[in-house]
Amino acid sequence: MVAAAGYDVLVDAAMAAPVDGWDFGWLSGRAEGSDPSWSYRELARACLGCAGAGLDVDTGGGELLAGLGDLPGRMWATEGWAPNVAAARRRLEPLGVTVLPAPEPEVLPLPDGAVDVVLNRHGRLSAPEIGRVLRPGGVLLTQQVGSDDCAGLNRALGAPPAHPPGSWDVRTASAALTGAGFRLRRVEEEFPVLTFYDIGALVYHLRLVAWQVPGFSPERYGPALRRLHARMCAEGRFDVRAHRFLIVAERPDTGVRP
Repeated sequence: MVAAAGYDVLVDAAMAAPVDGWDFGWLSGRAEGSDPSWSYRELARACLGCAGAGLDVDTGGGELLAGLGDLPGRMWATEGWAPNVAAARRRLEPLGVTVLPAPEPEVLPLPDGAVDVVLNRHGRLSAPEIGRVLRPGGVLLTQQVGSDDCAGLNRALGAPPAHPPGSWDVRTASAALTGAGFRLRRVEEEFPVLTFYDIGALVYHLRLVAWQVPGFSPERYGPALRRLHARMCAEGRFDVRAHRFLIVAERPDTGVRP
C-alpha cells in the first residue's frame, strides 16, 4: 500500500511528480472529496447548451472545458498562469476554442458584450469585467473556493492562514456581483470533507495549490509533516474541510424595447 511506504519515499515521489496543467490525476486513490452536492459539470453543460458564444475564465489546462462535450460555435478560454496557456491550447484549440492569456483578473481580452455565458470554476472573479463581456441577459456560472478552504492544513502545519477567515465567501461574492448589476438566480455554499490517505498526497496537493501555504517546502515544514505522517499511518487518513460556493447570476437586459 502507498501509505505503508516510508516518509522520504512518499515525499520524494510527490516532489518529483509533474504539476503542469490543472490535473489532480496523480492523487487518484490517494486523496478524495472536496466535491459539493451540486454538479458544476452538469450545470455548465446546461448553460452552454443554449449559448451562441461562451467564455471559460481561468481554464487551467482546459481539462474541464474539454470534457463538457458540444461547445458553442464561438468559444473562448482565458488563463492567467503562463505555463497553463500552452497546455490549454494543446487541449482546446482542436475543439475550436480560442485560448487567450489573461494575467490580470480585471482585464478579460474580449470585446464588450461578446458572450452569452461565462463559466468560472475556481477562477478569479472580477464582477465588473465579467459584466462587461456578457451580453444583456447573459449568464455567469461560477463555483468558487472560499477563504476558509482547507484551513485545517494550515493549522496542522503551523502555517499562517491562506486568507483572512471570512474574507471570500458566498456573502462577499454575492455583494460584489449585485454591486456590479447582476441578478442572482442561485446561491449555495458548502464545506465538504477532503481526505488525504498519505503524506505524499498532501505534499503534492500543496505544490499544486501553491497559495494554500505560500513558501511551502518539505524542508521548511519537515517536523510538522513528519507528525502528520505518523498520524496518517496510525489513523489511515487526514481530513480537512474544503470551502465551496456556487452562484448563478444574470446580467439584466436593460435595453429599451419599443
